[in-house]
Amino acid sequence: MHPALAKFLLAASGLLALLLLAGSMSGPASVSGANTPQFDPNNFVRNVDNPFFPLDPGTTYFYEGQEDGIPSSTTTEVTNDTKRILGVRATVVHDLAYVDGVLVEETFDWYAQDTQGNVWYLGEDSRELDENGNVISTEGSWEAGVDGAQPGILLPGKPKAGLSYRQEYYKGEAEDLAEVLSVDARARVPVGSFEQLLQTKEYTPLEPGVVEHKFYAKEVGPILAVTVSGGSGREELVQRRE
Repeated sequence: MHPALAKFLLAASGLLALLLLAGSMSGPASVSGANTPQFDPNNFVRNVDNPFFPLDPGTTYFYEGQEDGIPSSTTTEVTNDTKRILGVRATVVHDLAYVDGVLVEETFDWYAQDTQGNVWYLGEDSRELDENGNVISTEGSWEAGVDGAQPGILLPGKPKAGLSYRQEYYKGEAEDLAEVLSVDARARVPVGSFEQLLQTKEYTPLEPGVVEHKFYAKEVGPILAVTVSGGSGREELVQRRE
């Protein structure tokens, strides 16, 4: 994309951003069969406090598990930083992903919440690293409103079994979809046993056959992710610091 055009889109007002998105959001959503509510930059709240995905600045989550038999871990920090995207103030979340003790990816994710409680995913700055910490790829990075990328729903404000939605859309790079499987699931992880969990199924046409189930606990957030097809992986919450 031409730098001047990207600069124009980022500087556009919330109303103009909405007009640019209105015609394009319905296409991919209807093709995928997913439901995505209308994006209105005037319909957002200051903080993300969805009970299944509370983003309290200063909170850090520690996850451990395995990916295809290799030990993995992730540290997720809710920062005090914000980023203005499409006229919306987004919370910045910092992820560090390790495989076999080596840092392999650093990501800054951008989330915001509307007045209906939907948590919107507005993009990510993702950097894949080699064993020496050098950036070798930024594949998967995207920002809503830039180069045709569109925002999606990370988690719905009123989840119910069978509800499907698009989590992100940047053609050929980020096309995740999700479906609510249950709002009464159970799971045990190192930090404890939980009931009345929100359980979702996540998948993408970019990786056919790969399906992941995720579990979210009220007032805690994500506690467990399990790859159920297309690979082998499990990552669970081992510690949460506020």
